[in-house]
Formats: sequence, C-alpha cells, structure tokens
Amino acid sequence: MLRFLSIQNFVIVDKLELEFSGGFTALTGETGAGKSILIDALSLTLGERADAGVVREGTDRSDISAEFDVANLPDLQSWLRENDLAGDDGVCLLRRVIDSGGKSRGYINGSTATLQQMRGAGEYLLDIHGQNAHQSLLRGDAQRGLLDAYADQSALAQQVADAWRRWQKLRERRTALEKNAAAIIAEREQLDWQVRELDALKLTGDEWGSLQADHSRLAHAASLLEAVQAGLESLSESDNAALAQINAVISRLQSGLQHDAGLQNVLDLLQPAQIQLQEAVHELTHYAERLDLDPAKLQALEERLSALHAAARKYRVAPAALPELLATWKLRQAELGGDLSGEALAQEEKTAQADYATHAKKLSAGRNKAAKKLSEQVTAAMQSLAMSGGEFAVALTPLETGNAHGLEHIEFQVAAHAGTTPRPLAKVASGGELSRISLAIQVITSRVAAVPTLIFDEVDAGIGGRVAEIVGGLLKKLGGEHQVLCVTHLPQVAARADAQWQVSKAQTNGSTLSQIRVLKKDERIEEIARMLGGIKITETTRKHAAEMLGLK
Repeated sequence: MLRFLSIQNFVIVDKLELEFSGGFTALTGETGAGKSILIDALSLTLGERADAGVVREGTDRSDISAEFDVANLPDLQSWLRENDLAGDDGVCLLRRVIDSGGKSRGYINGSTATLQQMRGAGEYLLDIHGQNAHQSLLRGDAQRGLLDAYADQSALAQQVADAWRRWQKLRERRTALEKNAAAIIAEREQLDWQVRELDALKLTGDEWGSLQADHSRLAHAASLLEAVQAGLESLSESDNAALAQINAVISRLQSGLQHDAGLQNVLDLLQPAQIQLQEAVHELTHYAERLDLDPAKLQALEERLSALHAAARKYRVAPAALPELLATWKLRQAELGGDLSGEALAQEEKTAQADYATHAKKLSAGRNKAAKKLSEQVTAAMQSLAMSGGEFAVALTPLETGNAHGLEHIEFQVAAHAGTTPRPLAKVASGGELSRISLAIQVITSRVAAVPTLIFDEVDAGIGGRVAEIVGGLLKKLGGEHQVLCVTHLPQVAARADAQWQVSKAQTNGSTLSQIRVLKKDERIEEIARMLGGIKITETTRKHAAEMLGLK
C-alpha cells in the first residue's frame, strides 16, 4: 500500500509531503484547488508520459517520489529481483524527475528504470479509476485474470497455460521431424555413435590434469630418483655429509659453553638448521620409497593420453574440453527425442493435446458459471449507481482451437442505458460511468483483487442524493479490503471516509500554490458543511454535516 508521497515543484505545488494510512480517505476542496494534482503526480511515478508543462513556473525540475509497503506482494518482490531493481525488504520506492526542458528520468529503489519498467511495477501497486486515467480493468489480460480469480480458477488457468505450452512444443517437434525427417535422422545417428565413442573413454571432468601430472612424474622417475639419492648422499650418507658436519660443529660449541656463554647465540642459529636438515633427509627418504618406477603403468598412461589426444584431434577440441563436448551432444540428443520414433512422438503430442483439452474445458465451465454471477452482481449494482436499465456482461467468445489462456476470449462489456447494445468496457464514452462501473466491479471482486491501493477520481460525477450515499457506502466497504483514496465534491461520499484531506489554494509571494492538509473532527464538520451549503454556512448546515459524519 502507498505509505508516503513527496511532490516538489509540480504544477502549482512547491513542496508537499504526505503520509498515508489504510482505509478510505476522501480528498475534497473548492473547484480548481488542485484535487487531481496528487493523482497526476502519482500517475507519473507509475510511468505515465510527462512534458515540461508539469514543472512549476520558475523552477528547474519537478521531483516526485512515492513509497509503497510491498511486504504482502511476493509477486512484485520477485519481479523486482528479476529486473535487478530490488531495494530494502518490504519497500518499493518509485521516483520521477522531469526537467524544464521536458526530459524525464525514472527510478525504482534508487536504480534507473525505463517508463515500461515503472508501468510494470505500478501494475502490482495501484489502480487509478477515472476518465482518461490509468485503468487496469480496460486491459484484456486484467479482465481475464480478474474473472479467473473471482471464479477461484487461477491455479487451473496456470495448468491450462502449462499444458498448452507442452502440447505446442511437441507439435513443433513432430512438425519439424516430419519436415526434416532425413536430416534429423542423420544427425541423430551421428550423435549416437559420437556419444558412444566418447562415453567409452569414460573421461571425467578433472581426469585430464591428473593424467598429465602422473605421466610427467612416471616419465622422469629415473632422473627424480637420481636427484633424491644425490641429495641424501650430500646431506646424510657420505663421509663429509652436511648433517654430520653441522652435528659436529654443534657438539663442539656446546662443549665450549662452559667456558663462554656467548656461544649460545651461535647455537641458537645452528640448531634450527640442524632440525631442518633432519626433516629434509626424512622427506627425501619417504619420497624415494613412494617413487614409482613401474614401466607398465607408464605405458598404460601413455596409451590413455594417446587415446584422448586422438579423440580431441578428431573433434577439434582441447582434450580437457571433451567432457563438455559430450554433455552438449547428449543435450542435443534429448532435444531430438533420443530414440523416439515419429509415431511415438505423434502419440505423445496427441496425449498432450487431450490433457490440454481436459483442463481447458474444466476452466471454461468455471468461467461460464463465474461470468454469469459476476454479470448479475455488477448489473444489480449499476441500478443503484445512476445507471438504471444498464447492463454489465462478461462475454466469453469461443476460440476455434484455443490458446494458452483457454478456449475462449474474455471481454467485459457494458450497456450504460436500457435498450443499448453492450459494448467493450474500454469503449464506454462517459468517464463517470466507467468509474462507477469499475467501482462496482472492484467492490464485488475485492476479496480477490491483487492491487492493494485504489484511487477514484470523481467517481461521483453526475450523481447526487441517494446515489451519492450508495457510492459512499461502496467506497467505505471497499476501504475495509484495500487502501482507497477518492477525489470527490459530494458531502455524502466524503462523510463516509475514514479520513478526509482538504485541498486548497493560497497566494504565496505572488504565486498560487496548492496545499493539502489532514482535517480533524471539527474541521471535517466545517468542510462537509461547506460542501453542503455553498458560500454561506449556517448552524443548521453544520448540524446536518455533523449528523452525516455521525458526530453529535
């Protein structure tokens, strides 16, 4: 949900910082006070296009930041990670900067983002309902997703999509096999004997390095042994061996210590050398015992290396790359179907098609039932929203062969007045009607709606009295499930809000600036009274306002 909004130098706002809470919040104020500026600013953080006209006159740039709590939006968090745009845990920060030349930059969690990415993130976060506004319910995919969620068929819809992809993949493989049968068979036969040949070598990933090291040691075993024996001779076995001489020196110096303690410093230097020489003699002796002079083993290593060199030359790769080459061939074998015949592949395709049809028919049944129920409920709601005689319908148009989304095309349609033909929701002429229909749909489907924040821009346009009270009640109900903000000029709507913000204009240093402030209880009475009574506010009007607010 939306937690914080910062607006700087935007249209007639110099600086505005707002903290948001849950529930239903109403934005009210005089006509022209700038009630829609907040929505316009939010739209920019959601990736809407901007121009230099939004930059407040006399300033260099507009800067808008919106912070959202996304702790309960795992899909958005996954999307952010996949796009390298993740930020602090549970937080998503959208920022838009527009300079006076009309250039703009977007940021998500501090990282530069394209407008498309900002729109992508915004689709998880917020919907704005109103004339010419960002509206997910106008998109076909959103309508389909909403119906499936309402029908509790989202998981089944995913199964249908998975079954479709499997069927199509098998169909493509079968078609390719039939079209290029000779070439594929030849390639598969070549792969088969190539894989068998390399498999027979049983080369492991790290064997090549070990073979080279073992061969080098065995090939030079005689010279290595000669070097070791010479070392042992010089260090410990000859008459003038180094170790014997140093032992003699240490012994004589130790005898001299009784006459001069100053020799201790020399002994301290010689004794470590004596220990090191003794360790060296031990290691050389041990090495000589381990040194392998087996000619048969050397020959076996040379034959192994020769076989690997031959295979590497044949396939024009380095010997160490043979395991990777084998893995690549096996992967290609799997892609070609291994030993799968054309008949077997066709049968597997037929099975996949039947699996898709089974899931898709089950999905269609659930959709038809839910479409009828949703159509009836929204139509009933329209009768109380100043659209008497209007009709809402979820049209399910059968598709000849189906697709990844099922066996039908889904479209929300509406007839705003009795006797008119239902048309696609996206083509409804009146912005006010579209907003109220959207409100009815959102309230009815609120338990499954994915977007946590809903903003309605003057959904009460063209209505009043009893209908206005109904709209207020619907928004109040919707606020129990989502964060709801509504720009309104009707007191019946504002009175039902959990919180009310007043938008006003003021002259500051010769400039007209818009301001927003949160109203306290007494201030709400005055604002509701203003909305009821116009220019002159009487005590009777205030009393009426207090009654509407439920404050005695």
